[in-house]
Amino acid sequence: MGRNKASVELFEAIRREYEFGTGTIQGIARKFGVHRRLVREALASAVPAARKRPARARPRIEPVAAFIDAILQTDQKAPRKQRHTAHRIYVRLCRELPDVPIAESTVRKYVRERKAALGLLARETFVPQSYPWGSEAQVDWYEADADLDGVRQTLQVFSLRSMASGAAFHRAYLRATQQAFLEAHELAFAYFGGVFRRLRYDNLGSAVKRVLRGSQREETARFVAFRSHWRFQAEFCTPAEGHEKGGVENEAGYFRRNHWVPVPEAADLATLNAQLLAGCREDEHRVLAGRDQPVGAAVAIERESLLPVAEEGAALTEISFPTVDHLGRVRVKTNAYSAPVKAGTTVEVRLGPAVVDVWYGGHRVAQHERSYGRMVEVLDLEHYLDVLERKPGALAGSTPLAQWRRLGRWPASYDQFWEALIERLGKQAGTKEMIGLLLLGREHGQPALRSAIETALSLGCRDSSAVRHLLAAPGLVHHQAAAVDSGTLARYDRPLPQVHEYDALLAGAR
Repeated sequence: MGRNKASVELFEAIRREYEFGTGTIQGIARKFGVHRRLVREALASAVPAARKRPARARPRIEPVAAFIDAILQTDQKAPRKQRHTAHRIYVRLCRELPDVPIAESTVRKYVRERKAALGLLARETFVPQSYPWGSEAQVDWYEADADLDGVRQTLQVFSLRSMASGAAFHRAYLRATQQAFLEAHELAFAYFGGVFRRLRYDNLGSAVKRVLRGSQREETARFVAFRSHWRFQAEFCTPAEGHEKGGVENEAGYFRRNHWVPVPEAADLATLNAQLLAGCREDEHRVLAGRDQPVGAAVAIERESLLPVAEEGAALTEISFPTVDHLGRVRVKTNAYSAPVKAGTTVEVRLGPAVVDVWYGGHRVAQHERSYGRMVEVLDLEHYLDVLERKPGALAGSTPLAQWRRLGRWPASYDQFWEALIERLGKQAGTKEMIGLLLLGREHGQPALRSAIETALSLGCRDSSAVRHLLAAPGLVHHQAAAVDSGTLARYDRPLPQVHEYDALLAGAR
């Protein structure tokens, strides 16, 4: 038991009493109610001696101590992030030694003591760093979950943090591809309003092909070209030494706790990234520890020291020239995407990290969200409407219609209106009339078409002409008659007739 204030004050009182009061050991012991040994100890030293805590029997931990010690010894050779926690050890004890009951708190206490004895709890000391404006930013990926259109997905999030101002940029992707990696850089440069002179990375595959001796790296050709375009220097951390980019590591933890909790919900990835961008802007209002100004004010100062943003970005999209097959699709890598172009036509496809654009005749004719699956079909019903107008019987069982239903783009109101058209006009004519309405979605937009159909249903109308009128109504112009100056008509005024003369005529006739 360590020395405490109460025992020190008691020793002082005993020493004073011996010198200025009773003057005898026995009298002091009687007065303070303590043993004579304590009085002699106080007279010998003003500071009480530290007392040793007696070793106590530990009947619960002793049967499993050797098991725990063996795990901790083995952990010293395991990767740092794959070592046992106290909870994991407790789980193994329950599974492998079920006949030895023990509380998790007892295991935690013993593991903490043994790790301290083995030197596993010692923390490394680091040297604080200062960064000039615009000198360095750190880059990393981390994982986070989000509900996109009601489906829980694990996303890869790019993070770039300025080490001088503390500001950061975050953007989510379905996959941490090299395209996504490079695109996120350009978006981050636009967010900060310039390019940092040095970027520090982990040894991620998007930039590093092979780790060489020391700080040397064999970088990918595409990353070297990208770096040359934007004129920044790249530095890479020592393998398994993530603390060398601790700024962005801590930033990921902060941003996850404050902007990914609770799990965010969004209609799609673009909407989610708009939310993340708003979170980045919100964080510019905070003041970091040891700073005297908000992050946003520091960013404004740092912007003057950044390298200017290039007028044109680096070439990031992959361009190919596939031919539209007989099913109205183009194949990009392993997946097929619909294109509203005649079969056999060669088109230009621009493949980005998030979208696939199909170009023909100098115009973009289709855009799809990129799929990272294999042998996946991504089909848009609008791309097949011209064909379905000639072959209306193919609509009901078509794959594009099934995909629209799955994505929520074909609401129940469409089925109600379609069934009403079939009931009134017959299956062939009713389906063709429904396809004609869907074609109006190209001109007015699918949201407007859906609103018009649902409005018609609410009014009890099942006629496609009503839907067409509702779509055209906002654009109809009703001309009002021009106002006429009534003063010019005054010359046509006549006095009102008097009828009393007719009364006199009637009286004479009698």
